[in-house]
Amino acid sequence: MRHQRRKYRIGTTPSHRKSLVRNLAVEVIEHEQIKTTHVKCKAIRPVVEKLITLAKNDTVANRRLAFRKLNNKDAVKKLFEEVAPKFKERAGGYTRILKLADGRVGDNSKMGIIALVD
Repeated sequence: MRHQRRKYRIGTTPSHRKSLVRNLAVEVIEHEQIKTTHVKCKAIRPVVEKLITLAKNDTVANRRLAFRKLNNKDAVKKLFEEVAPKFKERAGGYTRILKLADGRVGDNSKMGIIALVD
């Protein structure tokens, strides 16, 4: 039974979902704001939040853990040097999801923006 085993159903295989979440998390860290479907926003939010919490303590071990999650040296560098110091005093809630009024042109999917809180 699948009780309490909820993953966001993006409509892909588990390996594709993992790489999709990884790539979207890298984009959020690099650009600080991205526009994607609302379900994908909700799927990447916990990943980004946990990475920022990890990056608040800058150690070699934490950098290696972040690299294992992101697999992108530039994103890890920006996470530890630019993004995490902004949230040093904040206890949580580093991202914000905004719903957009219009759906996507092709399939009218609900769209949203996930952004880092300023």
